[in-house]
This record gives sequence, structure tokens and C-alpha cells, in this order.
Amino acid sequence: MRKLFFPLALAVLFFASTSFADQYVQGYTRKDGTYVQGYTRSSPNSSVRDNYSYKGNTNPSTGETGTSYYRNSPSSEYYGTSSSSSSGSGYYSSSYYGK
Repeated sequence: MRKLFFPLALAVLFFASTSFADQYVQGYTRKDGTYVQGYTRSSPNSSVRDNYSYKGNTNPSTGETGTSYYRNSPSSEYYGTSSSSSSGSGYYSSSYYGK
């Protein structure tokens, strides 16, 4: 029984942590007829630092490295800094974060 419990508990923890980490967004068609292909994104929360597009993070699905600074988000280490000193605007309005 003990030999079975540890691997089972480990599997549950693994799947529970990964199931909350990503969300698949279904593809859809815009009003102008443009089709947007489905994609995977990180789960929404109050931080931008775990977004795949955040500077330095890597998207595990595409391998692309994030370049956005999210200068207008208080959870960003670049909050309130000038965009002239580095590349990538990282601009999202405060309404984007539900505030």
C-alpha cells in the first residue's frame, strides 16, 4: 500500500499544478472574418511576472522568449520606468488587469 501511495500522490500533485498553469484558448473568427488560431496562455492572476510574454520568460509551447516589460502594471519590476531605455513597450491599460 505504501509503495502505491507515494507515486499516486506525486502524480496528483504534478497534474494539479500543471492543470492550473495553462489554459487553452479556442480559435475563433473575428467580425471582419479573420480567423484567430487557438493558443495556450498562462492562467490569469494578479501578477504579470508569470506571463509567457513577460521579459525573460519562455513559452514552453513555442520556445519564444518574452519581451514585454508591462510598465503600467504594479506587479512588474519595470513598473513606472521609461520605455526609452529599453525595447518592448509592454503597455496594457489598468482595465486589462480588472482594476
